[in-house]
Amino acid sequence: MAKEKVVLAYSGGLDTSIILTWLKENYDYEVIAVCCDAGQVEDFDAVEKKAYATGASKSYIINIQEEFITDYIWPTLKAGAVYENDYLLGTSMARPLMAKKLVEVAEAEGAFYICHGCTGKGNDQVRFESTIKALNPAIKIIAPWRMWDFSSREDLLAYAEEHNIPVAQSKEKIYSRDQNIWHISHEGGNLENPWNEHLDDILVMSVAPEDAPDKPTYVDIDFEKGVPVGLNGEKLSPVALLTELNKIGGENAVGTIDIIENRLVGMKSRGVYETPGGTILYKAHTDLEKLILDRDTMAYKNIVGQKYAQLVYDGLWFTPLREAIDAFVNVTQEEVTGTVKMKLYKGNCLPVASKSENSLYSEEFATFSKDEVYDQKDAEGFINLFSLAMKIRAILKQNKQGGKKADETLERKVLKGGEFVG
Repeated sequence: MAKEKVVLAYSGGLDTSIILTWLKENYDYEVIAVCCDAGQVEDFDAVEKKAYATGASKSYIINIQEEFITDYIWPTLKAGAVYENDYLLGTSMARPLMAKKLVEVAEAEGAFYICHGCTGKGNDQVRFESTIKALNPAIKIIAPWRMWDFSSREDLLAYAEEHNIPVAQSKEKIYSRDQNIWHISHEGGNLENPWNEHLDDILVMSVAPEDAPDKPTYVDIDFEKGVPVGLNGEKLSPVALLTELNKIGGENAVGTIDIIENRLVGMKSRGVYETPGGTILYKAHTDLEKLILDRDTMAYKNIVGQKYAQLVYDGLWFTPLREAIDAFVNVTQEEVTGTVKMKLYKGNCLPVASKSENSLYSEEFATFSKDEVYDQKDAEGFINLFSLAMKIRAILKQNKQGGKKADETLERKVLKGGEFVG
């Protein structure tokens, strides 16, 4: 009789390396390891060999970089979605795509189980499982961190040593990291005490501001309908563009944040996130929108962006609401085409110039010099109407404070053409 198949979300890191062996040791499953190449720095040949060496019957390495950027990062960027005003959603955006690939492999292999290495305290368990349920609710989920007797990563290290499983982590270097082409996150270790300043040696994609160049770097970013398409006048593919911006941003110490965030499961956590290229793109995109979008659209889009960020953070990518927000955002981005010049200097990232054929900015109207298009006398009537409610409120307030005679005098003075008359 054929064994049941389980598809394992596999990275070759500490948790999933242990899980693969643990599944073989405790269950009579055929384990299929699936590793998604989302742009993390990794020796994928070594990951594949390790999967087989520790008991996998099959190993998939799936390159998802371009799909990740075009179908997940760009929509989130266009929406202006930032979780709790800090986090650019690097891990959150990647999980639904990875879960989608797990479902596709499970369906192709005839597997009815998917296993992941997310802890019972984290957000990723929700993101993976919500996506799996949205795409194929018949698939059952195995979550070892909610089942086994291990209670810490130190326990996992002991298990790895006992079973001769090679892992990169140690008791001294025990950060939990997640990397893709958008960012890298760091959690655990000495970061668990929020009074500890994070050490610069934690950095992977960036340098500390003190080690950045002593002169600014400038970069021009071209957008078409809200999507980044080129750097310094050169058209680039999504992967090439983001890779180059990560390099430039990292060299200038751009995009490293150290934050306390509210997890979906109810607790606070601390993380250090490096998002060099993404930080540049967000600030450039926001600046271009200020040049092009009208005030009401910008204000409403900011509200929508906060909701979009929450949906992505909570693992609700495959939902009607996210799709509906995308439809709204795409309408707002129809005219968001142009170029933004960014100045990078020792961790700072500033838009310093912008241009667009669709700009609503008019130098003729905005100038402080003499112009022929704006009659400043028109402002008087506008102010009279704009402030009418405040005038009426002042009259009612005076009614309560003074007598009828004072009332009538004030009404005559205030209401006759908006001017005070005797």
